[in-house]
Amino acid sequence: MASLQASSTLLFSSSSRRLANAAISVPKLPKINKVSVPKIQTRSKLVEELTNGFVKTIIPLERTDVNTYNSEEGQTASMEIRAQLHAILEAVADRIEMHNNIGEQRDNWNSLLLNSINMITLSAATIAAIAASANPVGASLLACKFSSTLMFSAATGMLVIMNKIQPSQLVEEQRNATRLFKQLQRRIETILSLGNPTEEDVKDSMKRVLALDRAYPLPLLGVMLEKFPNKFKPATWWPKAMIPDSLSPKKLQGVNGWTEELETEMKELLQVIKRNDSEDYERLGNIALKVNRTLAISGPTLTAVAALASAFLGNPSNGWWPSVVVLTSAAMAAIVNSLEHGGQVGMVFEMYRNSAGFFSDLQESIESTVSESNAEKRENGELFEMKMALKLGRSLSELRDLARKSSLRVEGSAIDEFASKLF
Repeated sequence: MASLQASSTLLFSSSSRRLANAAISVPKLPKINKVSVPKIQTRSKLVEELTNGFVKTIIPLERTDVNTYNSEEGQTASMEIRAQLHAILEAVADRIEMHNNIGEQRDNWNSLLLNSINMITLSAATIAAIAASANPVGASLLACKFSSTLMFSAATGMLVIMNKIQPSQLVEEQRNATRLFKQLQRRIETILSLGNPTEEDVKDSMKRVLALDRAYPLPLLGVMLEKFPNKFKPATWWPKAMIPDSLSPKKLQGVNGWTEELETEMKELLQVIKRNDSEDYERLGNIALKVNRTLAISGPTLTAVAALASAFLGNPSNGWWPSVVVLTSAAMAAIVNSLEHGGQVGMVFEMYRNSAGFFSDLQESIESTVSESNAEKRENGELFEMKMALKLGRSLSELRDLARKSSLRVEGSAIDEFASKLF
């Protein structure tokens, strides 16, 4: 028993020493080298660094503010230009509506005046025939003669006015104006949709609107186009461009889509348009002008002769010639009026005038583009060629083949093929 107590006492004492050693033992720390402590800067160096840091921080902020201001100013200017183009677009849309409405009104003038004048002429001829065949006397004869003469005189006056204003030609003018204003409307819409319009776009659009107003005026009194000019002249509805007297050759190497071959092609196309298309429409326009002038003079002259001859009806001493003159003149007047206004010869003349203007516009567009010495300022060459081909109703290969034929022609001769396949 005593031995057991002694052994337990020894075990307890040994374990308690191990626990005490474990609790008191501390792990070894790693060996520490020399620690570098940053040097305290002097006052002058501290101020210098703070100053440099302040400057480096402030300068970028100032530059950012300037750039933001410039961008805001540019956005404001762009918005003003877009607003101006939208204002021009609204004016163009209003012009389209006005020309369309007035065109319908003048088309009604043509049909109503033609029918009214022919009815008056034929009615006067019928009264004259009754007076000549029934041989009325006294008041009846006087009434027939007076009615016939009055109706022929009224037909003469109405014909003079109708032939002066040429309603069918007025209608064609309004049709052309409507089409060209719609073309300008699409042009402005394209500029706005592409973005970044410039002040030059605004000025060019304004010039085109005013040029169209001069080419196709709405009122009749004072500003109406001359319906019987001394010489046939193409219509001009675009602002004139400055073109030098001679086209100096330039070396092009694929700049902005232009090459020397493309420039030569445009020059040959220009010569074909001048020799064939423009000359042909000028010839046809002069023919239409002469025919229209002859018919415009013949109609009132015939009705005036009929009115004068109707005053001699019923007199036995005059014989049968007054009635023959009245009836023949009235019949011919109705035919001439129907041919002139029913056939719309004035509209045909205006169509030739507008077609000649179309080719003049093409010529001026080619000349002004090719004469620009700086190829970067030109319209893109490939795009310009495609536009010319579409306007002439040709493919690109057909356009190039036409220019090749023109360049290979014998000196002093010309190809018979016209540049346009549309007119």
